[in-house]
Amino acid sequence: MPETMPSTTGWGLIAGNGRFPFLVLEGARSQGIEMAVIALKEEASPELEKIAKRLHWVSLGELSKAIELMQSEGVKRAVMAGQVKHNKIFSSIRPDWKLAKLLFSLPRKNTDSLIGAVAKVLEEEGIQLVDSTMFLKPLLPEAGVLTRRAPNEKETANIVYGLGIARHIAAKDIGQTVVVADCACVAVEAMEGTDETIARAARFANGRPLVVVKVGKPRQDMRFDVPVVGLPTVESMKMAGATALAIDANRTLLFDREKLIAMADESGISIQAFPSAEPAGDIRGMNKE
Repeated sequence: MPETMPSTTGWGLIAGNGRFPFLVLEGARSQGIEMAVIALKEEASPELEKIAKRLHWVSLGELSKAIELMQSEGVKRAVMAGQVKHNKIFSSIRPDWKLAKLLFSLPRKNTDSLIGAVAKVLEEEGIQLVDSTMFLKPLLPEAGVLTRRAPNEKETANIVYGLGIARHIAAKDIGQTVVVADCACVAVEAMEGTDETIARAARFANGRPLVVVKVGKPRQDMRFDVPVVGLPTVESMKMAGATALAIDANRTLLFDREKLIAMADESGISIQAFPSAEPAGDIRGMNKE
């Protein structure tokens, strides 16, 4: 059955940092949808004010205020876009009563538990949190080599090793990224984010070429915490001496895709997307004709 066009009314955007919120706004607007924006003070760019016709600023801890603003704007469906650094969730916010009650009720405070619980609260208030990529499908690459150069034999061996580790830590909701050299794990992402993980790996690599592997969770909830790769990630790889990047096909957003791939080509970095459901040990032959 063909996909139905979304209704053009009742849409909201909960905006964190980076390019993601801007791209969602542009993608929605191309379909005739003008979103009400709830921008997080600690994360979102002030530049959003230049392109959003209806924008409200809230603190990370102001869950009640965010809900009230969305309801006053008639929001029935919301997209959550843009990173919220995990360390800020635990160190920089003063939760209101609704968020404090939610946090107290959670046995675990990881990303899935926390944002999943927020999504449930929103639903109880009449606001459905939807797939954050629904306006950005062209930015989700299919499986295959995306750059001019495919991973070489040594890089492929590191990718095989790295995919196994990355999918394990992603399943535990620890992080999405691992950095590998000589089939040894140099760095594992936790709360610091991909780019800082790559920079940390460079400090321990002693000049060895690095391979970066970034994946989604085994049952990735596309409403939040979707893997994202942008120009800063490729720049971080260049500075760290990383020569290859492996990502999950159809579940990783490539921001500024054409520029990103051009930058990777200029830097000699190989990027390949792998089927997310495929066992890591079965990918060795994917680059062969």
